[in-house]
Amino acid sequence: MTMMRQQQQQQLLQVSWRKMKELLLITVLCLQMFVMAAMADVGTAASYPSPYIPTQCWGYDQSRFPANNMFVSAGEMVWDNGAACGRRYRVRCIGGSGRPCVGGFVDVTVVDACNTFPCPSTFLFSADAFQQISRNPHAAVSVEFWQI
Repeated sequence: MTMMRQQQQQQLLQVSWRKMKELLLITVLCLQMFVMAAMADVGTAASYPSPYIPTQCWGYDQSRFPANNMFVSAGEMVWDNGAACGRRYRVRCIGGSGRPCVGGFVDVTVVDACNTFPCPSTFLFSADAFQQISRNPHAAVSVEFWQI
């Protein structure tokens, strides 16, 4: 009888330990989401047409552009006197007129500074990059972003 009771207690302990590990994993994942959200900045984004060169980062050197065309021009908030050249950001559309957001994220590289002052957006996206976050290529959208 005591042997059976010991086995039951051992099984109960194993189940409790497994549930505790699952709870700990869920807690860690939730904390990670809150930390990522806390690290994000909020700004605006729009698309800009080609030609994309020359750039203030690399002039006419097209080899410095990402092969997948996921790049942006940076507004004053991000440009940092040219220190932003080559920086990568993860960007997500969070709103705009007419519900333009596609959902999901796009990773982009800064290749230029916005060529108007004041810049109309935090980021001006290449057409290819902008279609990853917005259904409307002419929309101005609100975005959440962080450096990666």
